Amino acid sequence: MGNGDTRVRGIAARAGGWSARHRWAAVGIWVLFVVLAMGLGSAAGRVDVNESDQMGGETHTAARIVEDAGIDEPAGETVLIQAKDGKLTATDAEFRAAVTAVVEAVEGTGEVTGVTSPYEARTISKDGRSALVQFDMRGEADTAGERVEPVLKAVEGVQKDHGSLRIEEIGGASMMKTFDDAFGDDFQKAEYSAVPVALGILLVAFGALVAALVPVALAITAIMATMGLMGLVSHFQPMSDTANSVMLLVGLAVGVDYCLFYLRREREERAAGRDAQTALRIAAATSGRAIVVSGVTVCVAMAGMLFTGIAEFEAMGLASLMVVAVAMVGSVTVLPALLSLLGERVEKGRVPFLRRRRPSGTNEGSRFWTAVLKRVLAKPLLSAAVAVGALLAVAAPALGMKTQNLTLDQEFGDSLPIVGTYNRVNDAFPGGSDPAQVVVRADDINAPEVRTALADFRDRAISSGASRGPVDITMHDEQNVALIHVPLVGGSDQDKAGESLDKLRDDVRPATLGKVDGVEAPITGQVAGNKDFNDQLVGSVAPVFAFVVVFAFLLMLLSFRSLTVAITSIVLNLLSVGAAYGILVAVFQHGWGASLVGAEGVGAIVTWLPLFLFVILFGLSMDYHVFVVSRIREARLRGRTTREAIQHGVVTTAGVVTSAAVIMVAVFAIFGTLSMQSMKQMGVGLAAAVLIDATIIRGVLLPAVMALLGERNWYLPKWLHRLPDLTHDEAPEAVAPVARDDEGERVGV
Repeated sequence: MGNGDTRVRGIAARAGGWSARHRWAAVGIWVLFVVLAMGLGSAAGRVDVNESDQMGGETHTAARIVEDAGIDEPAGETVLIQAKDGKLTATDAEFRAAVTAVVEAVEGTGEVTGVTSPYEARTISKDGRSALVQFDMRGEADTAGERVEPVLKAVEGVQKDHGSLRIEEIGGASMMKTFDDAFGDDFQKAEYSAVPVALGILLVAFGALVAALVPVALAITAIMATMGLMGLVSHFQPMSDTANSVMLLVGLAVGVDYCLFYLRREREERAAGRDAQTALRIAAATSGRAIVVSGVTVCVAMAGMLFTGIAEFEAMGLASLMVVAVAMVGSVTVLPALLSLLGERVEKGRVPFLRRRRPSGTNEGSRFWTAVLKRVLAKPLLSAAVAVGALLAVAAPALGMKTQNLTLDQEFGDSLPIVGTYNRVNDAFPGGSDPAQVVVRADDINAPEVRTALADFRDRAISSGASRGPVDITMHDEQNVALIHVPLVGGSDQDKAGESLDKLRDDVRPATLGKVDGVEAPITGQVAGNKDFNDQLVGSVAPVFAFVVVFAFLLMLLSFRSLTVAITSIVLNLLSVGAAYGILVAVFQHGWGASLVGAEGVGAIVTWLPLFLFVILFGLSMDYHVFVVSRIREARLRGRTTREAIQHGVVTTAGVVTSAAVIMVAVFAIFGTLSMQSMKQMGVGLAAAVLIDATIIRGVLLPAVMALLGERNWYLPKWLHRLPDLTHDEAPEAVAPVARDDEGERVGV
């Protein structure tokens, strides 16, 4: 075949060829798709995950009963009144005057209902120094945070008049407002700063403004289209703000990476002397194919989250899957059209101090990797042993990983005053801030035996040691539902509160409510929700791991028709994930270097993070693996020895892999700067894993292992030859030979 031959096969090559020949049509179709997706999504609106969909277990059952009964629970608020010096008690006149002032102030706002004095509700601490005024916000609980400010100001006014007392408010609405104010802008800044950071790195990588803008523009349009699609899909699978943030994170990282792979290869081929049409065709058949293989693998990994049964995870998985699919399609369809339209103008807007950089696939970075590869390939066994040893050493702390749902002070530290309020309320009234709630449904809630069981439950909850009271029962006669609020002994100490919950579920309930026929009594609340979430998450680990690993293995086997490549890709990815786990545990659990990222005193990894990181990292690390191994295989098909192919493949991809990794690390590291510890852990874990993957794994361990295996890299048992052949989109001879690249390597034969 010659340069003008267009006999290519495979979806990426065909899509790229059509796009380059029908440039304006391809661009127009893409723009129409983005506009339609956004318009339809906006018109349909987004359905968010609700409480009853969040998880299984008793928490789900309780939420379903409340929802079916049509009971709208208001947002409860509490005002703590506490003596500062220990001299005043709740019986003193000054203390009573403060309580009266608080009651009058909050009632005067017109935003509250059901105000109860501590003298009526018996909400006075044992030492008599603390008391609680409790009330509910009017209107829907979900929007109470938007209406609570006048109440907070009223409480602040009372505080100013009573300097000897501590008077502060806490509750669902006030916490909602505090967190929204403190961290809403935080998230926005992180999301907005990710784009200029990526653009800046691309400017350095390409040295030209137009070339840098193309990947960012495509990534942003892919994200915009996915946001619209999320609105449509949410009517079948509810979405969430968290899913939206993860989608933005993954979409920007993957979208920019895919375009970077494609654009770099096209520029490299043009720099090597090909005409524009041939350069695009080669890029479509090589990098385009790698993008498709990588994209499908990432989508499969993200689909693993759908097996958790947890609505939030399912939303994150589906949103990530969609943005990766859209970015992949955009990269192999509209990108060739844009490059064909721009031609040499892709080099416009050269950055002055980067003028010496040439638009070739071999750059200064590859000289460094040439030196590294020379040593790795000279002593592959030693290199592999050192790399594996280092990774296992980094991963070792993960063996002692402790996971838990972070408490308020672990999540936010002392950065918010409301955290101190939360701790003071829990110290004075253990479990009062996060009581367990028993949702009792009966055929007749006022039947004598049900009434007796409710009273027995209240008494036994205290006598069993699970609660110190007061245990409140709210009757909903029309719905035949009763709600029992039980402050748990242990308060903010999750382990002790968990033991109290177990007593309620395993001992108190069976001995009281469990003896009455036709009564359902699931126990919910924050502690119960955390336990049910953990149980469900643990139960989903095995199927998620198995699904992701098995399908990734099969995709690699079909894409490279090599059992060896498929196995090594899985092992290397697991090493990468293990190292990321080890870094997380070392920093956030053991506190090694925690001060550098503002994570002192956390002492645990947030429960959902290990599974989330596994799925995300397993997918994203395939980007580099597919791209590097594709280049190695391509060189091998052109007649190079395996060792020469490894040298050529790693060196010629070093620049693009380094640039892609720097972008991913920078974007993820931005999330590591957020105030919330769970987001900080996610950002640090992702950034560390990508950095390790792009350097130690792809630059040292992969070439060392492949060098040791030699021709066995391409081993496929005869009984597997019947498998579909998805290995390459273009015959090796279709690529015209050129003399030599900057490293003196042959580019063709």
